Amino acid sequence: MDLNEEALRVHKQHNGKLETIPKAKLTDGHDLSVLYTPGVAEPCRKIKDDKDLSFEYTCRGNMVAVVTDGTRVLGLGNIGPEAGLPVMEGKAVLYKVFGDVDAVPICLDTSDKEKFIETVRYLQPNFAGINLEDIESPKCYDIEDALIEKMDIPVFHDDQHGTAIACGAAMLGALRLVKKDIADVRIVANGAGAAGTAIVRLLLSLGAKHITMINSKGMMYEGMDMSRINRVQAELLKRTNLEKRKGSLADAARGADVLLGVSQANVFTPEIIRSMNKDAIVLAMANPNPETTYAAGKEAGARVVGTGRSDAPNQVNNVLVFPGIFRGAIDVRAHRINEEMKRAATHAIADLIPDSELREDYIIPGAFDPNVAPAVAAAVAKAAMDTGVARIKVDPEEVRRHTAERTKRLRELMPKILQ
Repeated sequence: MDLNEEALRVHKQHNGKLETIPKAKLTDGHDLSVLYTPGVAEPCRKIKDDKDLSFEYTCRGNMVAVVTDGTRVLGLGNIGPEAGLPVMEGKAVLYKVFGDVDAVPICLDTSDKEKFIETVRYLQPNFAGINLEDIESPKCYDIEDALIEKMDIPVFHDDQHGTAIACGAAMLGALRLVKKDIADVRIVANGAGAAGTAIVRLLLSLGAKHITMINSKGMMYEGMDMSRINRVQAELLKRTNLEKRKGSLADAARGADVLLGVSQANVFTPEIIRSMNKDAIVLAMANPNPETTYAAGKEAGARVVGTGRSDAPNQVNNVLVFPGIFRGAIDVRAHRINEEMKRAATHAIADLIPDSELREDYIIPGAFDPNVAPAVAAAVAKAAMDTGVARIKVDPEEVRRHTAERTKRLRELMPKILQ
């Protein structure tokens, strides 16, 4: 049975991947009186007087909405909200398993930007955070910006920032291995959509100074045909390709130190990789098929190769990011996820591998490394408190410990629960 057939079998067998189960026991009349009427009236009264108590007295305190309109699902494009539901549901499973964050998939039957924004805004009383997912570019920028402005809980477009943080962590690890400084290396980012622009923005924030973005027409530069440039790209072009070089991907990659891909399969040819600088780093993250395979990239001479695939070393995957970043944000009841929190998450992932353990095939932790979510959660919680976006103060080390304990217990219980 191939992977597609097995996926269909499992999804049909379980009628999806999620269910709801109670946290409190309901076995007799007294339990009913406590959980429902008349006892439930008391938390209602408390929350009426202080809305923030909804984070303590209801499931809201550990609940994230995973929201899409189905306009940009994986590599499948605009397939609609119903067809996007398996992805959102799967993401909710990952939230629970890796971060002990409860998550609900919500697929909106509208591609209208303003209707999407208003609908999600009205959901705020139910959730501690909003994970935007699989929304076409450039609409995704406007939706995220508007919701961050209108909502008092974290709004995080994972296709942008989760991918960027995972990529940044992998690149920091690879640069330590090859002993190059992020401020000195020449970086080529192939793909200037939502993920590509978020990666460039984060790398600039981390100290990169020599980045060239590539779109389908070649190298991008300030002053190029603005009819093909959105507002986010235009802002980044003020800080990238300052020499205003023109030409193809092959031209840009010649002599580059780092080649990043969030574009399409197989565009990083052996010739392109061979033309790069010594100790080249290639992170090919197109989904589901990367710009080059791990084996082909290594054969072409790259010192370090990473892809988004789980069947090769150095998987650059945002599952390393979103469970921990929301765990940390939720634990301090953050109003938002800011740039400092994103940088903290990036360094937390990268720093899990000490210099002595770095290898060409191990520059970023694996998806099932139990230390990732606790480390990210602690770093994000600290950054939120340091930057004044946390509602409450906690000990970051307690966040780390609790996250590790909760996820370990959950993984131990899962085989028994699913029997």
